[in-house]
Amino acid sequence: MLLDLSPLRKYRDFRLLFIGQAVSFFGSMMTYVAVPYQVYELTKSSWLVGLISVAQLLPVLLFGLLGGAFADSLDRRRLLIVAESLLGVGALALVANASLPTPSVAAIFVLSAAMQAVNAFHRPAMEAMTQKLVDAKDYASIGALGSLRSSGGAILGPVAGGALMAWGGTRLTFTVDAATYLVAVVSLMLMRATVAPERKEKLNQFEMIGEAVAFVKTRPELIGTYVVDIVAMTFAFPVALFPQMAQGWGGAKAAGSLMAAMSFGALVMSAVSGWTKAVKRRGAAVCLAAGFWGLAVVGLAFTDSLVVACALLALAGAADMLSGLFRQVIWNETIPNEMRGRLSGAEMISYMTGPLLGNARAGWMATTWSLPVSLGVGGVLCVAAVSACALILRGFWRYRSA
Repeated sequence: MLLDLSPLRKYRDFRLLFIGQAVSFFGSMMTYVAVPYQVYELTKSSWLVGLISVAQLLPVLLFGLLGGAFADSLDRRRLLIVAESLLGVGALALVANASLPTPSVAAIFVLSAAMQAVNAFHRPAMEAMTQKLVDAKDYASIGALGSLRSSGGAILGPVAGGALMAWGGTRLTFTVDAATYLVAVVSLMLMRATVAPERKEKLNQFEMIGEAVAFVKTRPELIGTYVVDIVAMTFAFPVALFPQMAQGWGGAKAAGSLMAAMSFGALVMSAVSGWTKAVKRRGAAVCLAAGFWGLAVVGLAFTDSLVVACALLALAGAADMLSGLFRQVIWNETIPNEMRGRLSGAEMISYMTGPLLGNARAGWMATTWSLPVSLGVGGVLCVAAVSACALILRGFWRYRSA
């Protein structure tokens, strides 16, 4: 089945949002590969590369639900404009730091944490806003377009970032990223829609967070989507190890290729995912996909070939795409629209906590033991933890789509 591009033609504001966010996400993915590579070049420590994720995790935990509450109570377009502007300032600060004779590692940590705090307000606003820009009959199409935007940016961004680092260093990479945020801000300012949430009752942000938490407690299928993803990524997320793995395969370009491989697998799986509509046991499907992710990471421990490593990462990315797809369907089936911003914040906490903790875990194990041990043991623990979730969270495992 070919991708439906009609929403880009029919909805002017959605088209502007899509283009602006595609450009800024492309830039963000360049920085995503440049920051850990810069830290590894400065310190030669995978442990410190992993600790970047800890610095990024704290603002996600602190502001994820609060950002969702703001998205459910304020004008979402204006909130996005402010967020994109602040992210651009953060990218310029990374440029300034990279221009120093000896860039400050502490400054990289602080800026990474600050930009992640801004993202805690950005992502829920974007998710909640998108549904208001199109008719309900086009939700499936914009979901597919969103997957294309994410997968495409996650492939092209790291590859471009690796090439720019090899040519002009991290300063050039961060400069290009800063320019992409300007494109996003202009696109948002050209939009005509004012997308404010529709709420009858007046609650403050903390009361709104309490309302969302109470709702989640009543839905075991939502809890399952959060827990399985967190444990899978915590035990088997390998990105912090890419700079060290790339040293024997060509440096910056190899790091970009490793980063892009997972997204390439996700993109291919997106293109052939029509069969997923017939899957009703979506809780079980999440568990199986997460387990396959762990098995692919185990395979990384036994290869010394860049080509084989990229192939295994592509398989892992395909499995992660399936897990994310089924989790997204479960969220759409169970979350009312008036809570979409807050629950998008909860989703962001779940799908970012695992990778951020996973990077710290991977970096620590690689430093304490070795790179293969970090990959192999992490993958095995992932499979074991996901299996345990399937046994313990029986309501999630048995969940069927209506």
